[in-house]
Amino acid sequence: MIDHLTVEKILDTAEIVDVIQDFVNLRRRGVNYMGLCPFHNEKTPSFTVSPSKGIFKCFGCGKGGNAVNFVMEHEHISYPEALRYLAKKYGIEVEERELSEEEKKLSTEKDSLAIVNSFAAGYFSNNLLNTDEGIEIGLSYFKERGFNEYIINEFQLGYSHEEKDAFTNQALKSGYKLEYIEKTGLTIIKDNYKIDRFAGRVMFPIFSLSGQIIGFGGRILKNDKKVAKYLNSPESSIYNKSKVLYGLFQAKQEIIKNDKCYLVEGYTDVLSLFMSGIKNVVASSGTSLTQDQTRLIHRFTENVTILYDGDAAGIKASLRGIDILLEEGLNVRILLFPENEDPDSFSRKNGSSVTIDYINSNEEDFIRFKTRLLNEEAKNDPIKRSALITDIVKSIAVISNNIKQSVYIQECSRILDIDENVLYSEVAKIKRRKYEEAKKQEYKSVVPVNTKTIPPVPSYIDKVYYEAQEYEIIRLLLLYGNKVISEYIDTVTSEKRPVTVAAYIIDQLRNDQLEMKNIMNQKIFSLAEEVLNSGNQIVTEYFTKHPDPEISMLSANICSSRDQLSPLWEKRGSPLLKEDKKLPEILEDLFIKYKLNIVKEGKKDLTERLKKAKADLNEDEIEELIKKIANTNEIIKKLSYIQSRVIL
Repeated sequence: MIDHLTVEKILDTAEIVDVIQDFVNLRRRGVNYMGLCPFHNEKTPSFTVSPSKGIFKCFGCGKGGNAVNFVMEHEHISYPEALRYLAKKYGIEVEERELSEEEKKLSTEKDSLAIVNSFAAGYFSNNLLNTDEGIEIGLSYFKERGFNEYIINEFQLGYSHEEKDAFTNQALKSGYKLEYIEKTGLTIIKDNYKIDRFAGRVMFPIFSLSGQIIGFGGRILKNDKKVAKYLNSPESSIYNKSKVLYGLFQAKQEIIKNDKCYLVEGYTDVLSLFMSGIKNVVASSGTSLTQDQTRLIHRFTENVTILYDGDAAGIKASLRGIDILLEEGLNVRILLFPENEDPDSFSRKNGSSVTIDYINSNEEDFIRFKTRLLNEEAKNDPIKRSALITDIVKSIAVISNNIKQSVYIQECSRILDIDENVLYSEVAKIKRRKYEEAKKQEYKSVVPVNTKTIPPVPSYIDKVYYEAQEYEIIRLLLLYGNKVISEYIDTVTSEKRPVTVAAYIIDQLRNDQLEMKNIMNQKIFSLAEEVLNSGNQIVTEYFTKHPDPEISMLSANICSSRDQLSPLWEKRGSPLLKEDKKLPEILEDLFIKYKLNIVKEGKKDLTERLKKAKADLNEDEIEELIKKIANTNEIIKKLSYIQSRVIL
């Protein structure tokens, strides 16, 4: 147990900004600091650190506390372990008394696994540097790769003896429990045999953000095709490979300093670049890049350059990682090394200055890289070219920032010689499908504005648009998006939730899978949807003063065209009251008319198709179309009836 005076010294010494900056890139905002919260997924900073008060608070997820609380929450460790971490950071000697047997039993599994891993790292390091086998095999390998003493010590590289149970026996002799040795994955127990998982391998310890060793990677040095070349620790209560980036502990300060992160594939790529002076580098450790890993990077920078080797097949398999980075809001650049070269081999052959110059001169924006790479394969084949365009548009569609998205669409249009409007339309379709899929799982439809239900547009009417009402929908969205028009009961909390004009409009369009025909209307609608989904309010000035001149100009025109009265209201001869007092009725009338016109246009199309089917004597299609027309007539009747009952 830590002495009381030592605890006070740790608490007095720990500077909360200094502590949290080890894990989050903080930017000064007045007297406080802001950053992306590490405890929940967010793209707009809501995480605040107050140096004067010595506390942090996230206004997104609600977590808060002091420096010790932060370390406990972030590293999932106990209060004593958080104190030890801070003591180590500030060079404070910790005075502890011996724990009783009962207290030892209360020690958490995570603490025990971390202690075993720490012992193992020391054991492997000693093997590498101080045993004949380790020096002859392990150290020789690292020296051949060009790794110097600084790199070996900085990353605590090691070696596991070829003897099948050497580590396990030593750990047991040192008093560590077999239960925890096995749970770390360092030992495999099979048929009463205890086997070292990493026997005969050079060792790469894997660090958490706080510097705790949470797992290992091991590389076999023999040419045995039956054995995996690289082996990682299995998942445990302290190690989840999808949430860890190799080298991030060593690289995080350099990433913040340079506002950039280089992403590579393997351990030796990190080590070689680090030794070349490129210290802001991390690896996904041979696994496909995950969303959690991307969020880790985003805490420290928005700029990522992916370094690929010259293997084209490997690059294509890794392209998914680009979309994950883009979706998180990161700026992505790509660098392709020459054929048969990777970051490790290139930096060893060419040295520090050449490697840095090559990266700076050859990295390129993802859209140019992906277009060039796939275009070489497509060449003059129209089918492959169509697939190429679809692939690139899918990447652009995951970008949440509409300004960035517009820039990429313009760039893609220029490179591929395709009309921008076509690309905007394709992006809108992809975003709509994604939205619909997500809402199938979690969407809670708002309660209708009143008791009348507006029938949905049938799914078989999918290519019919009616632009007359689009303008009015956008006008009401921009002018009154935040105005509350109704309430609904949350099915989870049973609490009343407000329904705004924006939420109602989005609900009506998305539930019926309706898409606006006018491309600028669609852009404004998508932008409003993004603002609402990010938890922000619809502010008219955001659109009228938007950096995109087309959006700002159209928004200004729409918002200034009618100051008080909806044109729908005027046609009904209603009393001259302000329209914001009758928004529920105006919206209902608007969407009834909008859907009614779409369904009527759809019926015309079905009727024309029926004529053609009769001429072709296609009995199956005739029967199907007759059913659809009958159903469409019923919907037209319902919409017409409801429209006649709406009182404005």
